[in-house]
Amino acid sequence: MSTKRVSAILVFFMVFLAGMTPAWGVSKEIVQLQTQVQALQEQMSRMQQTFDERMGVMKNLVETDTDAVNKAANAVAALQATLQKQQGDATGKVDQLSGQIQALNDTMDELKARLNKLSQQLEAMQSAQQNLNAQQQQATQQQQAPPPDVLYNNALRDYNAGKNDIATQEFNDYIKFYPNTDLAGNAFFYLAEIQFRQNNFQEAAKNYDQVIQNFPSGNKAAAAQLKKGMALIQLGQKDDGIRELRHVIQRYPRTNEALQAREQLRKLGVAVSAGRRGE
Repeated sequence: MSTKRVSAILVFFMVFLAGMTPAWGVSKEIVQLQTQVQALQEQMSRMQQTFDERMGVMKNLVETDTDAVNKAANAVAALQATLQKQQGDATGKVDQLSGQIQALNDTMDELKARLNKLSQQLEAMQSAQQNLNAQQQQATQQQQAPPPDVLYNNALRDYNAGKNDIATQEFNDYIKFYPNTDLAGNAFFYLAEIQFRQNNFQEAAKNYDQVIQNFPSGNKAAAAQLKKGMALIQLGQKDDGIRELRHVIQRYPRTNEALQAREQLRKLGVAVSAGRRGE
């Protein structure tokens, strides 16, 4: 029931009561009822006023929010339109850029292939130049060096005379100037012999091995393998040394080096062959 309708009923009720009032005066109860009705009417009026005020505030808030929502919706729509347009433009630009990038990649591949080819040519030229320089240097050194037989004989003479420092220099010079001759193997052997005398067994074993590996048919191969085995034993590498001594016997069975190898194995108390327990 609305406030206006309640007020009308109260007014009608008050008029009705007033008509029933006797001429001689209004009773105390009627006056009190009228007072209460009037207070109730005022309270209803205040409530109506408060309700109207709050409804106005709510209406204003709703209108404000609706306006904000409409503005936001319009902004979103505009933004979507802008994005769609940018995406359309970007698609065309991306396609264009993709074509340009592909063209650049093709050009880079071609340049890389040319650069690789040029690098190979440059390396070949540098290698040829280095070989030419090495040949020229070797030729110059050989022109400055004594003849091979003179240099070797001088070194062997000083070796036999016990002039180890001079002989070492001369044998090294021979190997440097004439590394591919047969006597180069002998030079390695005598260098190893000098080192063996000086108890430099590590370097001696290396130079003996040079003879074995690079000059296997030379006249010092058997002696080099025998002395390599002895050097390894001196270094504490007994198993490797025994193996070298057994190789001497197997490869050069009728030589003096084979007899010496047997004697060394006997002193060590091991068999001549790995499959035999004694001899």
